Amino acid sequence: QVRLVESGGGLVQPGGSLRLSCAGSRNIFSFNYMGWYRQAPEKKRELVATINVRGGTNYADSIKGRFTISRDTAKDTVYLQMNSLKPEDTAVYYCNGFYSGTNYWGQGTQVTVSS
Repeated sequence: QVRLVESGGGLVQPGGSLRLSCAGSRNIFSFNYMGWYRQAPEKKRELVATINVRGGTNYADSIKGRFTISRDTAKDTVYLQMNSLKPEDTAVYYCNGFYSGTNYWGQGTQVTVSS
């Protein structure tokens, strides 16, 4: 069974930083790619960032230069470092992994940016 478990969300003031973690139940190199998506209230889920098996990364335009996706293969964990957070970054953030033809999702972690 493939499981993805997120952690690290919370409440932060505008301009602040948070780091999200996504721990996989299997070797993250077995995933074709892993990534982060987010869903704000009454909006569709949207791509934030992805990292593929070769370490190549892709980012949404709205977060380029502020967020960084990375991985620790020894811990089978993918991270999302979020800096210069804005109120519009408020959303539930979901970890995603594509493995053996199937998309897997974590349960989500809430990020709220507010003063």
